Amino acid sequence: MGEKMDIIQLKNVTKRYDDGFVALKNINLTIESGKFYSLLGPSGSGKSTILRIIAGFSNPTEGQVYFDGKDITELDPAKRQINTVFQNYALFPHLNVFENVAFGLKIKKRSIKDIKVAVKDALHMVRLDGFANREISELSGGQQQRVAIARAIVNEPKVLLLDESLSALDKRLRKEMQFELRAIQKKLGITFIFVTHDQEEALSMSDEIFVLNDGKIQQSGSPVNIYDEPINDFVARFIGDSNILPGRMIKDFEVEFANKHFQCADAGMKENEKVEIVIRPEDLDIVVPEKGKLVVTAQTQLFLGDHFEIKALDADENEWLIHSTNACKLNERIGLFFDPEDIHVMRLHESQADFDARLDSYEEDREND
Repeated sequence: MGEKMDIIQLKNVTKRYDDGFVALKNINLTIESGKFYSLLGPSGSGKSTILRIIAGFSNPTEGQVYFDGKDITELDPAKRQINTVFQNYALFPHLNVFENVAFGLKIKKRSIKDIKVAVKDALHMVRLDGFANREISELSGGQQQRVAIARAIVNEPKVLLLDESLSALDKRLRKEMQFELRAIQKKLGITFIFVTHDQEEALSMSDEIFVLNDGKIQQSGSPVNIYDEPINDFVARFIGDSNILPGRMIKDFEVEFANKHFQCADAGMKENEKVEIVIRPEDLDIVVPEKGKLVVTAQTQLFLGDHFEIKALDADENEWLIHSTNACKLNERIGLFFDPEDIHVMRLHESQADFDARLDSYEEDREND
């Protein structure tokens, strides 16, 4: 495969509304061609605003939008090589499936022969062969979703934007469509930018995730990186379940929390700096108290099908969430074992830029030693 090229850049983008509300605050992001991206965050975090600015439906108050290196900040949406699949699909109810998918091609005045071939190929791509003459009212939610995607991809965009486009589907259908979307993106090789508030959805589908809150990018990276190495408290709490405790960085690779010292895999912070500790509940192994790095007392236990969810308290009344295939008894004293790599140390209120600068500085110091 060829080298990935930057296709979209947002530089210093701020969006401020007339009532004074600031939806985006100095956003800088880069999108590479041929990847699946997710903009992930709670309601009001700014993710849909970014999508609308990329599509051209909204203009930034400050900053620029670049497409293939060209400034498109003021370019009309119809002239951008970008298509959007909306949350409500925005299909035309008075047109059948073929007519919906062909609509954009007819606007471009393509020949009838070309339109028939292109629509047939698009419907085949989304597994709707034989549905061309169906009415939209006759389709299920998942089928309507596929028609909306076919209508978008038939125009051969370089970028496809999807705005919460799975949120109206039931859980089983959402799972199916997650696989469908990923397969379509891989087959077409075009860039997908997917907006969602569902962490599991973003983690399972994306090559890269931008986590947003309060109009700012909190962290960006691969799903594994964001899950295993959250930069700050918001990301750690928003992406999956976490145990988050106050701690103190004794020195490189040694940290204190729960009144004990532990070896860890983090470095580059100040000695005795106050930090926060994150340990994922699935990284805690239940052992006999004598073999545990910590000893806790089980308070509650729920069976969730593939694991037990246990809540426990340590001697300092810190609450621990444990995901285990092993059950325990209520009020039983159990040991918790975890490896140094399972301990993630976060600086207080660190941003993505702060984290990157700290990592670069630490690597430079190591090279100079």
